[in-house]
Order: sequence, then C-alpha cells, then structure tokens
Amino acid sequence: MARRSYSQITVRTNRYSVPARFIGRQLRVMLHASHLIVYDGQQVVAEHDRLFAKGGRRLELDHYLEVLIRKPGALPGATALEQARAAGKFTPVHDTWWAAACKAHGDRDGTRALIEVLLLTRHIPTEHLVTGLAAALRAGALTADAVALEARKAAEEDEQAAPEPAQHDNHEATVTFLTERRLVQLPATPGRCPR
Repeated sequence: MARRSYSQITVRTNRYSVPARFIGRQLRVMLHASHLIVYDGQQVVAEHDRLFAKGGRRLELDHYLEVLIRKPGALPGATALEQARAAGKFTPVHDTWWAAACKAHGDRDGTRALIEVLLLTRHIPTEHLVTGLAAALRAGALTADAVALEARKAAEEDEQAAPEPAQHDNHEATVTFLTERRLVQLPATPGRCPR
C-alpha cells in the first residue's frame, strides 16, 4: 500500500503523482521492471514510467488540474508543468495561447481558461486539442469553449480524410476448396496405387 500526500505516493524513495481526488485513500501499487501502475481497488488510477535514481519525482499535470482550477496562480511554477513541457505534452502552442489568454483576460482568468483547456484532454485527443488551440489563437478566440469547438472540427476533418474500406464489386468472390477440386490424374508411380 502506498501513502498519499500532495497527490503523490512514495515508492522506494521516489514520488509519483496520483489524481487529487485520491488524497486520503489507500492505494495499491504494482511495481514492474520499467513502469508502475497505481490502483484504487481494481481501478487503474495512474501509470508512470519507473524512476531508478533515489529521490526523484514523476508528476502528471493532469493529476493536479482540479486543484489548479481553484488555485490557478500555482500553475506557472509547478513541477508538473515543467515535466509536461519536457515530455512534449505541453507544447509551444499551449504556451502561446496561454500568454494571449492572460493578456486578454488577466493572469488569473487566463490561466484558469488554460486549465479548462487542459481538462479537455480527458475527452479530446491531444493532437486535435493542439490543432484547436492553434486555430482558436489565429481567430483570437481565447476561451476553452472555442478551443473545444476547433478541436472537434479537427477531429471531424481527420475522420473524413481517413481512407474508407475498399469497395467490393457486386461480383461475389469465388472460393475454391481443395475438397471441391477435381483431382488431376497423374501417371502411376511404382509402388503406389493410382487414384
């Protein structure tokens, strides 16, 4: 069992994040050679690549979003944000949109709008969300709703561009089974019975 504090569990001297809603709950950890899985009962609540150096931290930004929406001022210096940037999950497009949102709405409300956008990744694939951020930025639409709309448009375009399964002619395919084939008469081989 792992102890939780600050939405983190400690496993062999290293700390790993878990969703904030699990603070105060007993969680179970399955430690594998290259990763670990955190469970609440039978439900998987977090997965992380395993840390091997002592005293390390592996934090997932998504695990803190419910807390950050209430305290948006904590986001700019958050270790989870730096790790998300380093992993490529928080892109320059995110940063550019965030800066524009802060300029338009003020730091607190602009950061809150960004956190609302980050919450969308639970329902919208990251590549579509980034496309939505870029499109919303070009349009000067600096709200999470505008990003969601643009991300859905990108998803629909990808869906329409996906190749359709090959169309078959109206002719039925002919399947020949070996048992249905006529046997070819071969010359008799010495020592074998002809068919």
